Amino acid sequence: MAKYNEVVYFIETNKRNPSKHDEEERGKYLNWIKANRKALNAGKMKPERVEKFKELVALTEQYRRKNQYE
Repeated sequence: MAKYNEVVYFIETNKRNPSKHDEEERGKYLNWIKANRKALNAGKMKPERVEKFKELVALTEQYRRKNQYE
Protein backbone atom coordinates (compact mmCIF):
# COMPACT_ATOMS: atom_id res chain seq x y z
CA MET A 1 0.00 0.00 0.00
CA ALA A 2 2.92 2.33 0.70
CA LYS A 3 4.35 1.92 -2.82
CA TYR A 4 0.88 2.43 -4.30
CA ASN A 5 0.57 5.73 -2.43
CA GLU A 6 4.05 6.79 -3.60
CA VAL A 7 3.20 6.11 -7.24
CA VAL A 8 -0.14 7.95 -7.04
CA TYR A 9 1.54 10.91 -5.34
CA PHE A 10 4.26 11.00 -8.04
CA ILE A 11 1.74 10.96 -10.90
CA GLU A 12 -0.52 13.57 -9.35
CA THR A 13 2.27 16.00 -8.42
CA ASN A 14 4.21 15.71 -11.70
CA LYS A 15 1.13 15.40 -13.96
CA ARG A 16 2.85 12.61 -15.90
CA ASN A 17 3.70 8.92 -15.74
CA PRO A 18 7.12 7.67 -14.58
CA SER A 19 9.74 7.84 -17.31
CA LYS A 20 11.48 4.75 -18.63
CA HIS A 21 14.54 6.89 -19.41
CA ASP A 22 15.14 8.24 -15.88
CA GLU A 23 16.85 5.51 -13.83
CA GLU A 24 15.45 6.71 -10.51
CA GLU A 25 11.84 6.79 -11.75
CA ARG A 26 12.22 3.50 -13.57
CA GLY A 27 13.64 1.75 -10.50
CA LYS A 28 11.19 3.19 -8.01
CA TYR A 29 7.89 3.36 -9.85
CA LEU A 30 7.81 2.03 -13.39
CA ASN A 31 9.09 -1.46 -12.57
CA TRP A 32 6.57 -1.72 -9.72
CA ILE A 33 3.72 -0.74 -12.04
CA LYS A 34 4.86 -3.23 -14.69
CA ALA A 35 5.24 -6.10 -12.21
CA ASN A 36 1.78 -5.50 -10.77
CA ARG A 37 0.24 -5.19 -14.23
CA LYS A 38 1.71 -8.60 -15.10
CA ALA A 39 0.35 -10.07 -11.86
CA LEU A 40 -3.09 -8.62 -12.62
CA ASN A 41 -3.12 -10.03 -16.14
CA ALA A 42 -1.95 -13.44 -14.91
CA GLY A 43 -4.67 -13.49 -12.24
CA LYS A 44 -2.16 -13.70 -9.38
CA MET A 45 -3.06 -10.41 -7.70
CA LYS A 46 -4.99 -10.54 -4.43
CA PRO A 47 -8.67 -9.63 -4.91
CA GLU A 48 -8.57 -6.71 -2.48
CA ARG A 49 -5.75 -5.09 -4.48
CA VAL A 50 -7.34 -5.47 -7.91
CA GLU A 51 -9.75 -2.54 -7.54
CA LYS A 52 -7.07 -0.14 -6.27
CA PHE A 53 -4.69 -1.14 -9.04
CA LYS A 54 -7.38 -0.64 -11.68
CA GLU A 55 -7.81 2.92 -10.34
CA LEU A 56 -4.07 3.43 -10.75
CA VAL A 57 -4.17 2.12 -14.31
CA ALA A 58 -6.98 4.57 -15.08
CA LEU A 59 -4.86 7.38 -13.65
CA THR A 60 -1.88 6.39 -15.81
CA GLU A 61 -4.11 6.30 -18.90
CA GLN A 62 -5.15 9.87 -18.15
CA TYR A 63 -1.52 11.01 -18.50
CA ARG A 64 -0.65 8.70 -21.37
CA ARG A 65 1.85 10.10 -23.88
CA LYS A 66 0.33 11.47 -27.06
CA ASN A 67 1.83 11.12 -30.52
CA GLN A 68 2.78 14.60 -31.70
CA TYR A 69 1.78 13.79 -35.29
CA GLU A 70 -1.83 12.81 -34.54
